[in-house]
Amino acid sequence: MENMYGIEYTKPQVILVQDTGIGVAESAARTCYDSFSASENDVIKSIETTMPNAQMCDEINEIEESELLDNLAWTYFHHSILEHANLSFLIRGTSRGVLQEHARHRIQAISVRSTRYTMSGVINAYVAAQGDKEFFITKVLAFDMFVTANEEYNRIEIGAMFDKLAYQENTQDDFYSISVAKSSLALVDALKESPQKLFDALQEGKKKRNVGDAFKHIISDNVKVDMVVTFNLRSLKNYFTLRDSGAAFFQIRWLAQEMMKVTPKKYLDLIIKQK
Repeated sequence: MENMYGIEYTKPQVILVQDTGIGVAESAARTCYDSFSASENDVIKSIETTMPNAQMCDEINEIEESELLDNLAWTYFHHSILEHANLSFLIRGTSRGVLQEHARHRIQAISVRSTRYTMSGVINAYVAAQGDKEFFITKVLAFDMFVTANEEYNRIEIGAMFDKLAYQENTQDDFYSISVAKSSLALVDALKESPQKLFDALQEGKKKRNVGDAFKHIISDNVKVDMVVTFNLRSLKNYFTLRDSGAAFFQIRWLAQEMMKVTPKKYLDLIIKQK
């Protein structure tokens, strides 16, 4: 846990789930210059006279070094060929605030844990609480849903969520119809005297589809999100350059640093100037 501005935060976890190799990028570059025979990689040399078969493609994807790519990246700054290499990262425990920062990077494929489909536990806790704010706070604390790690601070966050839900309940006639699956509505009356039993029953029952549509407003940028993000190597270079900077938002800087840790050297050598 890191302390920033008086608040402790948890750092994200990252693994590299896929990378396409640098061999295709060298093949692309040598296509531009018709220079296959000059490669130090035998399989690239053979492309000059042979269309690659499946075995050759495997060999191309296993290439670890390329003098041409190094020259193009650092001497001639011909970075378009880096777009032929792609890396996919599985990220857990970054924040919605970081997700907002990610949206500023134009070229990426990103799939994110949906609040439309994954808020049912929070809403079930509120419905089950039947006005008991402490019950709600205790249940939501157990979800470990914030990047902020101070329990006292998170209780304030959850308390604010409760207050927003209470306002919505008091101003909307059909609150239960938008928060509870139709098949579970009878449980609200049957078990309202026992918050724990009602909560367990709602959790075990059918989840309300798209429940987050009506309740996204209750959560803040501190809520954790998981995502899979894919960059081509040129875009990843831009991302690391901007987001590993001291001027970057500290949470996205932490994420960039964790991504760099799991990025193989053969890629880093082409996009990060070694000191």
